[in-house]
Amino acid sequence: MSIKRISISEFLTMAENHPVLDVRSPGEYLHAHIPSAYSLPLFSDEERKVVGTAYKQESKQIAIKIGLKYFGVKMVEMVETVEQLFKNLEKNKSSIPDELPHKTILVHCWRGGMRSAGVAWLLDLYGYQVYTLQGGYKTYRNWVLQQFELEYPIQILGGYTGSGKTELLLALQKKGAYMIDLEGLAQHKGSAFGSMGLPPQPSQEHFENKLAKALNATRADENSHNKIIWLEDESQRIGNVIIPTTLFQQMRKKQVFFLEIPFESRLDYINLNYGKFPKEQLVNAVIRIKKKLGGLETKNTINFLIEDNTKEAFRILLQYYDKLYGKGLEKNRENIEAQVTKIFSKKVDANENASLLLNMK
Repeated sequence: MSIKRISISEFLTMAENHPVLDVRSPGEYLHAHIPSAYSLPLFSDEERKVVGTAYKQESKQIAIKIGLKYFGVKMVEMVETVEQLFKNLEKNKSSIPDELPHKTILVHCWRGGMRSAGVAWLLDLYGYQVYTLQGGYKTYRNWVLQQFELEYPIQILGGYTGSGKTELLLALQKKGAYMIDLEGLAQHKGSAFGSMGLPPQPSQEHFENKLAKALNATRADENSHNKIIWLEDESQRIGNVIIPTTLFQQMRKKQVFFLEIPFESRLDYINLNYGKFPKEQLVNAVIRIKKKLGGLETKNTINFLIEDNTKEAFRILLQYYDKLYGKGLEKNRENIEAQVTKIFSKKVDANENASLLLNMK
């Protein structure tokens, strides 16, 4: 077999059916990586630092010799790790199409240099068909940023807090529509309470990687024919991550389908979903918005929480978020009346409201 260097478009197409090995250091991988890639670090974070320092301060040859010392003792372990990876994939045969070779693997490092070349050589020697990414992860990042410059057939799902927009997006997806769950990718619900019950947020870079993959999937579908992509109406910042500016500007120009649901129905939904969280977490979240909420309303909200009267606490908070969302809806939109189509619903019901939305188009 021989090692083949391929372009980013070829690499991503093959990545749909074959495992991708990211041979950068653990720290690089944890910060951000190609979604679905497996970490197979050639060097530890400290080893990478040592090799890099030697390369800069001494010579390429000395850096290679140091790297080979690290690499040599890891060869057997790395091969066995890849073998186990394929065994695990075999258990889930749906992840590897039967008509494709099961010994094909994709490898990349930061720039497509020595690290990926070293691991590719080892795996090729062992009998795998190896493909490496020209330009490495750096090329992939350029591709990611390009995805946000493209035009997409987007429609925006709007609605006050507690309208069940995330569940509605999932219902739309089940009915055959395209949607991208921005809050799901960001691992945050977008408010002071948005991190509750969720894992830590990804880095900005990794959020962008996941978002680019989701956008590209809609373009790659041969049956799409410019099919509408539903996105939730968000602020540009979702917790600690930011929707790329070019994409966000595009979103603000698209038609908004605003779900109008009675306040009490939304309040019941919020109380059901957030009232279950520990009292201390809820109080801390209220304190984070104290300046905007106001001293009196903050005091009243916290008192209701202490008294276990979560519904009245959320009543105050929901009124606050309704005003905040109303201002955000108009921000950076040139013709708000023309851009917003209201859809009236009596309750928070994902399936029923999904049908309403699809019938409005």
